[in-house]
Amino acid sequence: MWTLKETVWDKPPAEKIREALLAGIAAEGLAILPWSKAAVQLRERIAFLHRFDPAWPDMSDEALLAALPDWLGPHTDGMRNKNDLQRLNLPSVLEAALTWEQRARLEREAPTHITVPSGSRLPVDYGDPEQPVLAVRLQEVFGWTETPRIAGGRVPLTLHLLSPAQRPVQVTRDLASFWRTTYFDVKKDLKGRYPKHYWPDDPLQATPTNRAKPWPS
Repeated sequence: MWTLKETVWDKPPAEKIREALLAGIAAEGLAILPWSKAAVQLRERIAFLHRFDPAWPDMSDEALLAALPDWLGPHTDGMRNKNDLQRLNLPSVLEAALTWEQRARLEREAPTHITVPSGSRLPVDYGDPEQPVLAVRLQEVFGWTETPRIAGGRVPLTLHLLSPAQRPVQVTRDLASFWRTTYFDVKKDLKGRYPKHYWPDDPLQATPTNRAKPWPS
């Protein structure tokens, strides 16, 4: 619990309770809030877009702590102590800080998932806002000629191309160059380790698959 004042309040005003809650968060840090996986991802996506346009909210710890009354305060009504904060729906709270236009643009410019040529819908990792990562098995991107780009086409995803065992075999932001210069060395290694899998000579014309081999046509 946090102390409101030395004075005892029988029924403290709602605004005083809110002030105390926010002061406690400012003192202890944002980690005491219920950061679900969805909340962390949304924060990282907004932080990524803020790098290109300061009109997007600043999601740094410093900025969020400085603006607690604005973005968090209105969502603490009825809460009286630290434990009550666990009821917060942080994804909804963070989304409320966006304009209507930003909410419409968010999925286009910083999507949660990317659909790859095999048909799999895979998550994008925004943990590093300078290089968002898409981890995908190599066989699932056969036929993909260019690296997918986000932020309105400004940023190529960093592709972690994986073996059938989900281990990285190549990291690239230039898929076209990988097919031209590196694929054949990677193919030779993978074919030796995973001989039952599909390693075509022409990856640009090959059928992508999330299985060992494509379905028969």
